[in-house]
Amino acid sequence: MKLITISFLSKLLILQYISVQCLSAQNFDFFYFIQQWPGAYCDSKQSCCFPKTGKPTTNFTIYGLRPNTNDNSSPSNCDTKSVFDKSKISDLIKNLEKNWPSLSCPSNDGIKLWSHEWMKHGTCSESELTQHNYFQTALKLKQKLNLLQILKNAGIEPNDKFYNVGDFLDAIQQATGFLPGIECNRDSTHNSQLLNVYMCVEVSGSNFIECPGVPMGTCGAKIQFAKF
Repeated sequence: MKLITISFLSKLLILQYISVQCLSAQNFDFFYFIQQWPGAYCDSKQSCCFPKTGKPTTNFTIYGLRPNTNDNSSPSNCDTKSVFDKSKISDLIKNLEKNWPSLSCPSNDGIKLWSHEWMKHGTCSESELTQHNYFQTALKLKQKLNLLQILKNAGIEPNDKFYNVGDFLDAIQQATGFLPGIECNRDSTHNSQLLNVYMCVEVSGSNFIECPGVPMGTCGAKIQFAKF
């Protein structure tokens, strides 16, 4: 009788574990699509290293496509068995090198970055996107949302000048119909600089939506749009 009870409890625990794993992989309400301004990233204490392909073009780069929930929790590392496989995205590599480069040191080819993003964030979207579709979706969103052109159209240039934080928010909201979130960093002289721009995307990864909560980092009233 005791053996039967133990066996039953063991099976119950296994079923509960599988259930939790499935929920963690599927239970999200939207994506944060995040673009980063490399001029600000490189103008910080950690500095930066250009990828092996050379200095990226003067444009925003992809920082992440991250599942999130309406209560502002971020599932992560949802499927440790779903490892990153470069061969699954071989047709996207050139595009990723251009639009989702790694600026961390030492100089590298981006594989470590993409592997990290897939394992930590991409695996939590597997109910909607395959590994290939995850990276392809991020690239399509980047193409759809030309932040640099939007800001230039509003007279905001990456020229080391300072602009009101509201100028950035208004320009992007007027162009997209949705209020973005922004994060800033501090350079060596403590200037507040535009670093990351957050937009929300529905779970299929196709369309931008209004954010349930807009991330707002520690930005000053005026922020610098750093040269790159």
